[in-house]
Amino acid sequence: MNAAGLRFTLFYAAFFLGFGAFLPLLPVWLETRGLSPEAVGLALAAGTLGRLFAAPIGGLWSDRAYRQRDVLVAFACVSAALFILHWPIHHTGMLIILSALAGFSFTGLIPISDAFAMKQSRQAGFTFGIPRAFGSGAFVVGNITAGALVSLYGGEVIMIWIIAASLILAAAAFLLPPGHRPPGPMPLPYQGIGELLGQGLPLAFAASALIQCAHGFYYGFSAITWRDQGINEAMTGILWGVGVGAEVIFFLVSARFFGRWRPSHLLVLGGVMSLLRWGALALSPPLWLLIPLQGLHAFSFAASYFGFLRYASDHAPARFAATAQAVNSALSGGIALALSYAASGWLHDHFGAYGFAFMMLPAGAGLIFAIILQHKKSVLP
Repeated sequence: MNAAGLRFTLFYAAFFLGFGAFLPLLPVWLETRGLSPEAVGLALAAGTLGRLFAAPIGGLWSDRAYRQRDVLVAFACVSAALFILHWPIHHTGMLIILSALAGFSFTGLIPISDAFAMKQSRQAGFTFGIPRAFGSGAFVVGNITAGALVSLYGGEVIMIWIIAASLILAAAAFLLPPGHRPPGPMPLPYQGIGELLGQGLPLAFAASALIQCAHGFYYGFSAITWRDQGINEAMTGILWGVGVGAEVIFFLVSARFFGRWRPSHLLVLGGVMSLLRWGALALSPPLWLLIPLQGLHAFSFAASYFGFLRYASDHAPARFAATAQAVNSALSGGIALALSYAASGWLHDHFGAYGFAFMMLPAGAGLIFAIILQHKKSVLP
C-alpha cells in the first residue's frame, strides 16, 4: 500500500476506534452522569437528528471546498472539542445538546470521508477496501477494549477512551492528502442537480437504503431474541464478532474478487443474501448454523455498502461526489434505519424471532430497485 493508502488507514482506524465505544457505550456513560432512561433516549435521538443534518451540509461543503481534507479536519477537531466539553458536564439539558452536536460532527465524518477516500483511491492508486477493513477491525477493538475497561474502572472511562481516539483522529485528518478541487468556476450548490439524478442515483439510493435498513431488527433486537433462545451474552458477542469479521474479509478481498463486478451487481448480491439471511434467522436456527449465517453480513451489509460507494463514485458528477454519499448516509443510516428500529420494537413484541422475516420486505424491495438499476440502459458498466 502506498503512502496515501496508509494515511487513510490511520484515519479510518482512529475514527472507528472511537466509534466502537461511542456507538454502543455512550448510553452507559450518560447513565453514569445521572441521566434517566428517558433522558438517555432523548440524547441518542438528538445525536441521530444531528447526523441527519450533518450529512447534507458536510457533503455540500466537501464538494465545494478548495481542499477536501480541510472539511475532515474541521469535523474531526470539532468532534474532539465537543467530547472534551462532555467531561465536566452533569446537567441533563446540556448533555442532550452536546449529544446532538457530537452526532452532527462525529458521525457526519462517515459519508464525506468515504467519498474522499474513494476519489483518492483512484487518483493515488490504492485499494479503498483495505483502509475500510482496518476501520471495521478497529471498531471491534474499540468495542471490546472499552467494554473491558468499563468492567474494571466503571462507565466514566468510556469518555476518556472516546476523547483519546478523537484526538488521534484529528491528528490523522491533518495527515490526509489535501484533495484539491480542480481549478475553474464553482457552480451554484444545486446547479446541475438534474444531471445528478439522471444517472440512476435515485434507484441506487432506494436500493441501498432499503437493503441497509433491513438490518434494523438485527441491530436492535438480535441480542434479546437470541437470549430468549438460550444464547448467552458472551456468545452473542462472538456472533456479532463473526459478522464484523466477515465484513473485514470482504473489504480486504473486494478488489481481487469483486473488482470487475458492476456496482449494481454488488447491490443485487446484497439484496439476495439479505433475503436468505433474514429468512433463515426467522426460523430460530441452532447455534452451529447461526455462525455461518452471520458470515452473510459480508454481503447483506458490506457488498451493498460498497456497491453504492462504487456506483456513486462512477456516476455522480465530480462536484456532487460527497453530496451523493451524504444523502445515502442520511437515508440508509438515518431516516430509513430509524423507521426500521421503530417497527422492529413492535415486531419483536408481537412476533419474537419471526420479526427477522419482516425484514425481508425492505430487503426484497431494495433488491427490486437494484435489479432495475442493473438493467438501466443509460448507466455505465
